[in-house]
Amino acid sequence: MELTSFVMDTLNSISQGVNKSLDGLSHHEVIWRPGPQSNSIGHILFHMGRFEDTIIQARIQGKPEIWETEKWYTRLNLPADSSGHAYTVETLAAFPVPELSKLLAYLAAARVKTSDYMKNIRPAELDRIISLPRMGDRPVSALIGRLLMHAAEHAGEIAYVRGIQRGLGK
Repeated sequence: MELTSFVMDTLNSISQGVNKSLDGLSHHEVIWRPGPQSNSIGHILFHMGRFEDTIIQARIQGKPEIWETEKWYTRLNLPADSSGHAYTVETLAAFPVPELSKLLAYLAAARVKTSDYMKNIRPAELDRIISLPRMGDRPVSALIGRLLMHAAEHAGEIAYVRGIQRGLGK
């Protein structure tokens, strides 16, 4: 199996799991937080989209994020500087979770850009070093691996929060 197929198959499998966890949820369930220092499913989805957009577009390719170029902040009715990470308890409590359909549309748009990038990746690109403010110097391959790990971690969180709300298999 080629790298592109592996990465996209893994991301698509993770997305299928997320969609299964989201099936039938009300808006109230999407915005519900297990505790004052916990994320809602909606915020986790937002964070996942922002992370994928930032890693693939800005960090790896050095391009503007679709958050900016396609004005996703307007579509989601959020401030343009919404990063999706490093929120304080207060910021998280005040976060206005967008409608699920709009969050999923942003995730899908980010995934299209990921797929476009992966279709054209060359083996030498995987070794290219990128300097990141919080992570230091990392090869592109490590950032792609981080994207996969990140998506899987948050898919598990979403499934867990749904389980807290509804119980097993409900």
